[in-house]
Amino acid sequence: MISAQAWADARLLWDYHRMHHTPRPCSVAVGLGSHDLGVADVTAELYHQGMAPVIVFTGATSPTTRARMPRGEAVHYRERALQLGVPDSAVLLEPRATNTGENIEFAKAVLAEAGVAVSSVLLVSKPYEERRSYAMTRKLWPEVEVVCASTPMGLEEYADSIGDARMVIDMIVGALQRVLIFPGWGLAVEQAVPDTVVAAYERLRDQGFTSRLIPDAAQRT
Repeated sequence: MISAQAWADARLLWDYHRMHHTPRPCSVAVGLGSHDLGVADVTAELYHQGMAPVIVFTGATSPTTRARMPRGEAVHYRERALQLGVPDSAVLLEPRATNTGENIEFAKAVLAEAGVAVSSVLLVSKPYEERRSYAMTRKLWPEVEVVCASTPMGLEEYADSIGDARMVIDMIVGALQRVLIFPGWGLAVEQAVPDTVVAAYERLRDQGFTSRLIPDAAQRT
């Protein structure tokens, strides 16, 4: 059972993670691999809206996605986009990345090899990964403008769509931890985190929503 307080705290983190950008035309759309095929759906919709002339889907597999996407996240995303009417000629594939840093670096390499000039990136992720992905892209790809996009859902609706509310809250908590610690590791730009958000994060952590946290022993400072 997830308490009313835990839901309230999770909603606070959810709202913080969303960057609330208005989509606009960019050089490329980059769909970040994950367990959520909704990322491919949003990327395809933005393509059809004329927001990007080319798409890069990036991602291998992880413990979370291996059973759902045995051919790899980027491959399954591409298949979904083609089903939704995106032409094969508009999709580039990056099937090796196993974390967000690699998503960014490897997508850059794929675009360079394809000769695509990039001045702006429409970065498509899960809703609760917008802020962390934005901060990492600004650090690792500082020469481009970054516009974030994700499935336009509230927390409860999104959790229902995934079918595992506790996993979603665990991931929201893990994403906030990374927003806090990644700047010190040189992996992301610093961002202001309101005290209310930190307090909600700490309450959720103390209530056991910890499966996606990086263990203390692994936290380089």
